[in-house]
Amino acid sequence: MTSETRATYPPILELTLARLREFVREPEALFWTFLFPIVMSVAMAIAFPAGGAQTVRVGITPGSEAEALRQSLSSSKDVVVKDVPADDQLRALRNGEVHVIVEPGDPPTYRSDPMRDESRLARLVVDDALKDAAGRSEPWHAKEDLIEIPGSRYVDWLIPGIISLGIMNNGLWSIGFMTVQARLRKLLKRLAASPMRRRDYLMAPVLARLVFLGPEVAVPLVFGAIAFGMPIRGGFFSIGLVALVGALMWGALGLLMGSRARTFEAASGLMNMMSVPMWVLSGVFFAGSNFPDAVQPFIQLLPLTALVDAFRGVILEGASLAGIWHELAIMAGWTIVPFAIALKIFRCR
Repeated sequence: MTSETRATYPPILELTLARLREFVREPEALFWTFLFPIVMSVAMAIAFPAGGAQTVRVGITPGSEAEALRQSLSSSKDVVVKDVPADDQLRALRNGEVHVIVEPGDPPTYRSDPMRDESRLARLVVDDALKDAAGRSEPWHAKEDLIEIPGSRYVDWLIPGIISLGIMNNGLWSIGFMTVQARLRKLLKRLAASPMRRRDYLMAPVLARLVFLGPEVAVPLVFGAIAFGMPIRGGFFSIGLVALVGALMWGALGLLMGSRARTFEAASGLMNMMSVPMWVLSGVFFAGSNFPDAVQPFIQLLPLTALVDAFRGVILEGASLAGIWHELAIMAGWTIVPFAIALKIFRCR
C-alpha cells in the first residue's frame, strides 16, 4: 500500500498507537507493570517483619463508662486511647487505626484480631495497664472476644496498595520519561511543525496507558484471590472506575513532570521528589495513621493516599462509589489541575 492510498487516522489515534508500540517493545516495562506487583506481594506476605516497640492504640466505645477506662489506661505511657463508635470498630481494627478495642465491664472485654502481631501485643499491654490500675491483685480473668475479620490479614491489606503503587509508577515514569525522551530526540520539535494539536499529543500517552490498565489491576487481584484467598467484595465496575480515575490522575501528573524537563536527570529528580515521600506517607506498606495527627490532613490530600484508600474501601469493604466520593473528588482534582497546567506550560524543546 502506497503512502497515497494508506488509510489515515485522527492524530490522537496515531499518537496513541505509537505509544503502545513503544511500550510493548520494552520487556522491562511489561515486567514492572504485570510481574512486579506479584513478586512484591509474595515477598511482603512471607517476609514482612514485625515492628519494634511502638505505641499501642486502644479504642474504647464512647459513653459514661469510657472515662474510667481512659483514666486507668492513661497510667501507661505506651498507650494512646481513641474513641471509636461501636459501628466503626471493625473498620478501625482492619485498617490498623486501633490495635485493640476495650469494652467496659467487670471484667472488661478485649476485642482484637489474633492474626495481627500488634493486636496480640496491644492486648497484653492493655491487660497489664488495667490490672496495675486495679492494684495488680489479678482481680479478673478477662473474657476474650477473638475475631478474624475477612480482609484483615496484612497481605489482603497490602495488595490494593501494591496495585496503587504500580499505577503511580507507570503513570509517572512511563509517561514522563517518554515525553522527555521525545524532547531529547527532537521528535517534539518535528511534531510541533505538523497540524497536531498540543492536547492530542498530551492525551495520547494517557490513553495508551489505559489499554493495559485492566490487566494491570486484574492480575494482582486474581493472584491474591487464588494464592492467598483475599476477599474481593467490590463490584467490577467500582474497581474499574477507581482504577480509571487513578490512571488518569497519574497520567496527568506524569505529563506535568515531563512538560518542561530537558534531561532524564531533571525528570528523575522531579518524579522522585513527588513519589518517594508517598511511598512512606500514603499507607502502602503500613498504616498512615502511624504519623502524628498534625500531618494527617496533608497525608489525606496526597494523590496516592486517595487512590490507596479508594481501592481498599471498594475491594476489602465493598464500599459503594458514594462511600468513596471524597477520595474520588481528591483524585479528580489531581487530574484536572495538573493536566491544565501541563497544557499551559508544555514546551517542545
